[in-house]
Amino acid sequence: MSTVTVTADDGGSFSAYLAMPATTPAPAVVVIQEIFGVNRVMRDLTDAYAAQGYIAVCPDLFWRIEPGIDITDQSQAEWDKAFELFGKFDVDLGVQDLITTLGHARALDGCSGKAGTVGYCLGGKLAYLMATRSDADANVSFYGVGLDAMIGEADRIAKPYLSHVAENDGFVPKEAQATFIPVLDSNAHATVHVYAGQDHAFARVGGQHYHEGSADLANGRTAEFFRTHLA
Repeated sequence: MSTVTVTADDGGSFSAYLAMPATTPAPAVVVIQEIFGVNRVMRDLTDAYAAQGYIAVCPDLFWRIEPGIDITDQSQAEWDKAFELFGKFDVDLGVQDLITTLGHARALDGCSGKAGTVGYCLGGKLAYLMATRSDADANVSFYGVGLDAMIGEADRIAKPYLSHVAENDGFVPKEAQATFIPVLDSNAHATVHVYAGQDHAFARVGGQHYHEGSADLANGRTAEFFRTHLA
């Protein structure tokens, strides 16, 4: 595990946490952060994807606001900070930084050239946008927020896309789900799984809504999805 520096297309640079697999060449996976920055949860996830055989990279997407954010979901002050950052975050620039990170990952020594993304919460929204705006080979959203507002881009999805949706997501109400799920279901490249009874961040280990069974199911589906489309 190490930190690499990625040069942004519009100037400046940002850091990314990098975890390498045991053997290369290997495909790459860009792991997209929640609103808490590149924290222990995201680093552990990145390490886990590396253990599955991927070059895993998790970029600091809040660098334009405040670089190096590393907070948790365990206090109200941290939640307040996270939502402050979320409110200031420029989604379009974030997607551009992810496209740049994707290119950086593909150029790393040992990368097979195949590369996908997986994102959580805010990252789930960005993974959807990577499916609509980038040439990533496969993309996965865990409980992505705000997909209903951007579902007009769904017809651009031309590579495999997987979306994990929490049925009782406090940040993605059922009215919003009713807007985007049928559109994704109608796209031959997209697959949607709804997790009955689950709330937002059901796969975040240590989180308030963590549910081991649903997390294991979603993680297993994701592992199979990447084996199928990035091998």
